[in-house]
Amino acid sequence: MARNIQSLERAAAMLRLLAGGERRLGLSDVASALGLAKGTAHGILRTLQAEGFVEQDPASGRYQLGAELLRLGNSYLDVHELRARALVWTDDLARASGESVYVGVLHQSGVLIMHHVFRPDDSRQVLEVGAMQPLHSTALGKVLSAYDPVAHTEALDAEREAFTPRTVTDAAGFEGLLDLTRARGWASDVEETWEGIASVAAPIHDRRRMPVGAVAVAGAVERVCGESGEPRPALVASVRDCARSVSRDLGAGRF
Repeated sequence: MARNIQSLERAAAMLRLLAGGERRLGLSDVASALGLAKGTAHGILRTLQAEGFVEQDPASGRYQLGAELLRLGNSYLDVHELRARALVWTDDLARASGESVYVGVLHQSGVLIMHHVFRPDDSRQVLEVGAMQPLHSTALGKVLSAYDPVAHTEALDAEREAFTPRTVTDAAGFEGLLDLTRARGWASDVEETWEGIASVAAPIHDRRRMPVGAVAVAGAVERVCGESGEPRPALVASVRDCARSVSRDLGAGRF
């Protein structure tokens, strides 16, 4: 069995210590409580402070939890609330559309699939929760890039790989797709990421009306798209209705 890394164990213990009891603790308090030498405790505190996980009061020199830890905690809660709110609506969307449904969120420079509802048939399928998708070519990624400034920057700064002959990789063309997405309120991916696969996605907003994710339906091109080669209007409407319903449950009101 692999041994735990002692420095990480000590850092975790330090964060737990600062999270309970006194609001602020001095170096001696931390070292004494954890049975560490002051030099060791100081080194760990300095590292945590540099990463934003710990803050030091300039007047007293005491330490407390930092804003970065709060941000990470809120992100964890937001993602899990999003999944909880999306469960019923995405199940309904999968049944109504007959296709797979995905909920994705921005993670680093891609789309993290945090919820996946299987296509409601007897076909063999693989759960894709935890998988990453590109921002520039998928419907989920285009929606996030269109509505989330951070995702927009990530998509523009990243290398936009041509997965198929239909993938748009140049910056001007990509910006045009984002303008179109914002104008109509949804995005599509018709064989831009995978041959034979098309998808439609719409944005999910939270109570602050900020984009927190996107929901998409994906399936074979011949099922998702009509004779025109564009996604079927009824399917687009269903995806947008699902996104609005999840947004309302998150407190966003009407969109």
